[in-house]
Amino acid sequence: MEVILLEKIASLGNLGDKVSIKAGYGRNYLVPQGKAVPATAKKIAEFETRRAELEKAAGEKLSAAQALAEKLGKLEIVIAHKAGDEGRLFGSVGIHNIAEAIIKAGGVVEKQQIRLPHGTIRHIGDHDIDINLHFDVTVTMSIKVTAEA
Repeated sequence: MEVILLEKIASLGNLGDKVSIKAGYGRNYLVPQGKAVPATAKKIAEFETRRAELEKAAGEKLSAAQALAEKLGKLEIVIAHKAGDEGRLFGSVGIHNIAEAIIKAGGVVEKQQIRLPHGTIRHIGDHDIDINLHFDVTVTMSIKVTAEA
């Protein structure tokens, strides 16, 4: 199945690229999500008339993500969690806890954007996490996990 991408897809290509994909991926994910349209002659003509509009929207998303990245880079996140004497947490700190802490600190982030490179956090200390705000914008934040009093 050939489709025209309406936005940048990490594993496929950029806005406006005509790519060949498996039919199920296009039919069940890309087309219903509005990320691509089938590459018919009519759809190609429609896309060419809307190209400037789509590129402008993509540029606005990128600039908004860069502004948010700047804001998130200035935040200091501290999460208090129950811990044992040796610094090992009872349970773990996951993306849900981190997202709540960032939102409380004044940031705007969704759980799906948070990446924990080493899995859930199970020890007290400073840990680096990645927040994927856009395909081209990723912020590395340092969060501090402390023991609850």
